[in-house]
Amino acid sequence: MSPHICPGWRFAALIGMLVAVLVTAPAAYPSDRVVVFAATSLKNALDAVSEAWQTETGKAATVSYAASSALARQIEQGAPADIFVSADHDWMNYLAEAGLIRPGSSSNLLGNRIVLIAAAGSAVETNIEPDFPLADLLVGGRLAMADVKAVPAGKYGKAALEKLGVWAEVEASVAQAENVRAALKLVATGEAPLGIVYQTDAVAEPTVRVVGLFPEDTHPPIVYPVGITADSSNPDAMEFAKYLRSAEARRLFEAQGFTVLAPVVSN
Repeated sequence: MSPHICPGWRFAALIGMLVAVLVTAPAAYPSDRVVVFAATSLKNALDAVSEAWQTETGKAATVSYAASSALARQIEQGAPADIFVSADHDWMNYLAEAGLIRPGSSSNLLGNRIVLIAAAGSAVETNIEPDFPLADLLVGGRLAMADVKAVPAGKYGKAALEKLGVWAEVEASVAQAENVRAALKLVATGEAPLGIVYQTDAVAEPTVRVVGLFPEDTHPPIVYPVGITADSSNPDAMEFAKYLRSAEARRLFEAQGFTVLAPVVSN
């Protein structure tokens, strides 16, 4: 946890950590359900896709959401996941290199963008460009971001701010959250005037608005790979992974602002 978070944020962050532990801790799932571990930013879209799959097939998936870093470590510790959807290649590669992802099962599924957000009623305006006045825009407040050392959204955000030459000016003002949705909540509840989240998170939260879109050349490409875990024995895991590339899944992902990278496959 960042040493720059004030007591109120420490309490909120502690609650977020407890929730993440409960979400990602190994648990007993119904044996007939596909267990999916997915990055928090996927929640709205993947909930819709999971519901559509159940409607079409009569089969169900249990989806647990948290930061990709937390989920990868839980899988490493033996959490019973069938499918992992990461918000970056780093954590998928981490598991693959440990022999925990089925060889040949990993592929790029989605793309995303990162944005600077403020409360819906905020009057903040800026152009995101080299040396833009981010520190001044904070007016002594905090910049909400996901953990910049481990969580993909935080790493992308830090890379962008470094590329733009403003990281050193705002580093001490960053309120690091357990995951990107927790960072979103800090802005939505008024605890931070500005935040850096995925474009899809801004779509999902009506109480915030996008101040600016970070240029894609300021950070590594934002790619969500999907893979089947090496220990999965559920015969429906492959079917659900295939459904993630269906025309209906594409429609639902795009409705939430994602770019679909995987070609559509027929059921």
